[in-house]
Amino acid sequence: MTTMQDVADLAGTSAKTVSRVFNDDPHVSDALRDKVRSAMKQLNYVPNMMARTFREGRAPVIGIAVPDIADPFFAALIKEIETAAREQDMSIVVTSLGDDPALEQGIVEMTVRRQISALVIAPIAHDQSYLGRWQANLPIVFVDRAPNKVTADSFVEDDLGGAREATEHLIGHGHRRIAFIGDSPTIPTTRLRLEGYKAALEAAGIAVDEDLIALGPREPEIAANACLDLLKLADPPTAIFSSNARFSIGVFPALQAAKRTDVGLISFGDFPMADVLRPAVTVVDQNPHNLGRVAAERIFARISSPARKLRRRNVLPVALVRRESCGCTTSTPAQQGVQRVSA
Repeated sequence: MTTMQDVADLAGTSAKTVSRVFNDDPHVSDALRDKVRSAMKQLNYVPNMMARTFREGRAPVIGIAVPDIADPFFAALIKEIETAAREQDMSIVVTSLGDDPALEQGIVEMTVRRQISALVIAPIAHDQSYLGRWQANLPIVFVDRAPNKVTADSFVEDDLGGAREATEHLIGHGHRRIAFIGDSPTIPTTRLRLEGYKAALEAAGIAVDEDLIALGPREPEIAANACLDLLKLADPPTAIFSSNARFSIGVFPALQAAKRTDVGLISFGDFPMADVLRPAVTVVDQNPHNLGRVAAERIFARISSPARKLRRRNVLPVALVRRESCGCTTSTPAQQGVQRVSA
């Protein structure tokens, strides 16, 4: 493992100066800064943040980076990681990545430089290779979305299978004009859910109608407008599959305002009050609490036993929770508790 002294020797300076360069100390000359950075790059050096954290006597911190902390799914996930961290005398620091993939690397690296002990990330970009240089000293777990161009632990849900089951359920209620409302298909979760939706239609002999697929930014207002536009079609949908909870928060009141509660609705992802609305909203339950817990437990395992062999990619099941909005008259309970993931 490359040390700060190795960098200092290659750059012909002291370890203290290397530390000052890494921490952007303004009192280092540009020439020396360039020399040290060149040595860092040549040796692929990153500091051992965990060692520094414990050496300085501060409580370990788990960094969490998600697209949107206001999203009900990610809010629940963060809460569970925080609870698990507290049980281990750890704390968390949370940041939102937003929806611009070009900003991900800068935001994540800024978080990592805050001397965190581990990182949990739901990425928005298509390349996380920049995290490769941090992995030797920093446990990293991906959640909701698998990593790209870097090998790391990941916990994702069965997006394709869940979307297919939801669409099949609407077909089972007699619907043939089923709309899909989602965000960008460049987002892995949306792409897989769209694939599951299409697969269910095709298996039932129903042609995919692109006019019934509405994609746009992940904002409830956008989803509400998309819903109303779909209802204005000459041959409108009789049911809607909303591909995430944030969109569903916009779709449901839009249907209410249009007095179209006859339109079937299933949401991929539960959200607050979904079970007490009228009609109560049928959802594909992702169980974000379980996702947060297993991600935190993997972090603890990596901290305590870095060399332990564990399964890298883990796909967690989802469950269709039947309520009234899909046409059902009886309900099924949401998932409860934590589903343990074996090594």
